[in-house]
Amino acid sequence: MAKPMSIEVWNPSGKYRVVSTKPMPGTRWIRLLTDQDCRVEICTEKKTILSVEDILALIGDRCDGVIGQLTEDWGEVLFSALRRAGGTAFSNMAVGYNNVDVDAANKYGVAVGNTPGVLTETTAELAASLSLAAARRIVEADQFMRAGLYDGWLPHLFVGNLLKGQTVGVIGAGRIGSAYARMMIEGFKMNLIYYDLYQATRLENFVTAYGHFLKANGEQPVTWKRAATMEDVLREADVISLHPVLDKTTYHLINKETLSIMKKEAVLVNASRGPVIDESALVEHLKANPMFRVGLDVFEDEPFMKPGLAEMKNAVVVPHIASASKWTREGMASLAALNVLGKIKGYPVWSDPNRIEAFLDENSQPPPASPSIVNAKQLGLSSSL
Repeated sequence: MAKPMSIEVWNPSGKYRVVSTKPMPGTRWIRLLTDQDCRVEICTEKKTILSVEDILALIGDRCDGVIGQLTEDWGEVLFSALRRAGGTAFSNMAVGYNNVDVDAANKYGVAVGNTPGVLTETTAELAASLSLAAARRIVEADQFMRAGLYDGWLPHLFVGNLLKGQTVGVIGAGRIGSAYARMMIEGFKMNLIYYDLYQATRLENFVTAYGHFLKANGEQPVTWKRAATMEDVLREADVISLHPVLDKTTYHLINKETLSIMKKEAVLVNASRGPVIDESALVEHLKANPMFRVGLDVFEDEPFMKPGLAEMKNAVVVPHIASASKWTREGMASLAALNVLGKIKGYPVWSDPNRIEAFLDENSQPPPASPSIVNAKQLGLSSSL
């Protein structure tokens, strides 16, 4: 018999039972559900990652929907159990859903939600922060100070890279990649080279207009270039930020060979998905090239780092906090709750999941729709106008 799970219950007499596998920031997401006659059960187990068995225990015999996390393995076992319990909705509190077997969800008629449109600027800000921290060796210098090693100013003490006027490279110029590029260009007057399967017209227009503005004010204009290949970005850029989706074509996109064509003093940043980088190859490259620096928010085998990475002084590593602003995390929680609520109530799916401002306004009722259901087409769910 499954071990009972520790839970916190809101609106015990609610008609619909919704389970959250983790406490989430804010309380608005709870109110959105309880105001619509949902009983909300929040798992409060002191475990960072719940196992499949843990989640099965939470689903139980009757469950209308579940809000889960990117660290959980949602496949055949959980979707079949959720369906047997009467559930038709699951939402990740995340944009990505690499942890979800969407085919299994389709098989059991379970709608799968995610939370796009609320992480763009926050994630881009974190990537920009990692770029600056790595380029200027801020973490190294902070640790040096805290260790009481500072005796006074020295000409060679923690000399890093100047960003102004250098070239920023972006691989994957979608919403987050473009937002990051704008921050680096406008903040540090960097030139841009990017690689994407699709032309980033809005980004190109921004750089062109900003270049005209700088020139009109007597400054050196910034430039942009769309690279023909990813390798062109790696060769030319001084700072490279990775923003691709993770699939078979981008697994280990950065490996021993691609690292070897980058500049010896380049800065590499990854706030997308860990397996985009061959982490073992990266460790060897960092060892061999002490002026090469990296800023990582994600890791190949999270929550673990490959052996040797933690010891590398030329690496800045943070624990997957790209979306960790208060506004963003509370917004993600609200969107995840509304995805589940929308399916339970039979609402249509919002027509544009990247424009979800109407769902985030705390002073008004959200639209009667699910903000983002990734398998809406496969399930034949109707869309809002």
